[in-house]
Amino acid sequence: MTGDDANGHGDGQRGRRSRALKAVGLVLAGTLVVGAGAAGWAYRHLNDNIKSVDIDNALGDNRPAGAVTTPSPSGTASATPLPTEAVNILVLGSDSRSGTENQELGGGDSTGARSDTAMVVHIDAGRTGATVVSIPRDTLVTRPSCPLPSGGSTAVAHGAMFNTAYAVGGPVCAVKTVESMTNVRMDHFVEVDFSGFAELVDALGGVTVTTAQDIDDEDSRLHLAAGTHHLDGTRALALARTRHGVGDGSDLGRIGLQQTLVKALLEQISSTGLLTTPTRLYQVADAVTGSLTTDTGLNSLAELMELGQSLRGLSAENVTTVTMPVVTAPSDPNRVVAREPAAGDLWTSLNQG
Repeated sequence: MTGDDANGHGDGQRGRRSRALKAVGLVLAGTLVVGAGAAGWAYRHLNDNIKSVDIDNALGDNRPAGAVTTPSPSGTASATPLPTEAVNILVLGSDSRSGTENQELGGGDSTGARSDTAMVVHIDAGRTGATVVSIPRDTLVTRPSCPLPSGGSTAVAHGAMFNTAYAVGGPVCAVKTVESMTNVRMDHFVEVDFSGFAELVDALGGVTVTTAQDIDDEDSRLHLAAGTHHLDGTRALALARTRHGVGDGSDLGRIGLQQTLVKALLEQISSTGLLTTPTRLYQVADAVTGSLTTDTGLNSLAELMELGQSLRGLSAENVTTVTMPVVTAPSDPNRVVAREPAAGDLWTSLNQG
C-alpha cells in the first residue's frame, strides 16, 4: 500500500497519524516516569483514571479470526522481544452528550453520544509498520444486532449511519459494526471524549494552527479569520468539530481540519519538553488517562506502556495513512457508501499482515 489514499488525502494524513503513534509512545513513557517519581501515588491515580469496557465478553466468539502469530526470526535475542502478531485497534473520538463539562464544550443535550472520529489502526507483526484507516462518520452501513448492557439486543439496521452504532450500543456495538463491515477483528478499543481532549490542549499550553480560509460555524461555536491562531482547549476542540463552516460541509472536509490540528498539537508536544518538566508531564498524563475508555486488554498503565514500548522502533516512513474509499450514496447526496471493490481490498490487505 502507498501513502496516497483513494480520496487524495494520503500525504496530509501521513504526518498526522505517524506522529500520533510517536506521541503515544512519548506520553506513555512519561507516565511511567511520573509513577515512579511519586512513589506510586501518581501511578495509581493515573491508572484509576482509565475506564474500560469488556468488549470480548460482550461479543463472545462470533467474530472474525484474530491475527496469526508468526515465528520469531531465528538467531535473534532480545531482553524485550517484539510481539509476533499483528494488532488492530479501533480508535474513536466521542461526541459525548453526558456531563456538564461536555455540554459546555458543545456536546449538545444531556443524553446520547456519537463516534464522530473513527480510525482503525493496524500495527504489523513485529511492529515494523502500521496502517491507519479513517472511516467517515457519514458512511451508510448495515448495523448488526448488538448486545446491550441491560440485556437484550439492538435490531439490525440497513442503511444506517456508521456513527449511530456507538449511539445505540456504545463501544461494543461500534466494534461489532466495524468487524461486520470489514471482516477484520478489532483486538483493542480506545475512546477519547470531548472534555479530555480540551484538557489535554490546555495542559500543553494551547496549540498554534494556521487556517487557509475563514471559519464561521455556529454549530461548533467557532469563528476564525484565515491566518495563524493560538487556541486554548475549548477553541481547539471547536476546530476539530467544525464541518459546516468550511469547504462543502462534509465529513471529509472536517477530516482535513483535524489533520491540521493534530499535526500542530503533536508539534506542541514535541516542543514542550514534557520529559524534563514533571509538573507539565503529570498534567498531560492526567488529561490523557482521564479522557480514555479502553477495552479490558488496555485498561491499565502497564498494558498501555507495554503497547507503547512495542512501537519504539516504528518510524514515520513505515506508517501508511488512508481513508476508506467511498462514493456518494445513491439514496442520499449527504451520505457516502463504501466504494467497492476498493474498500474490500483495503480491509483484506489488513488481514494479510
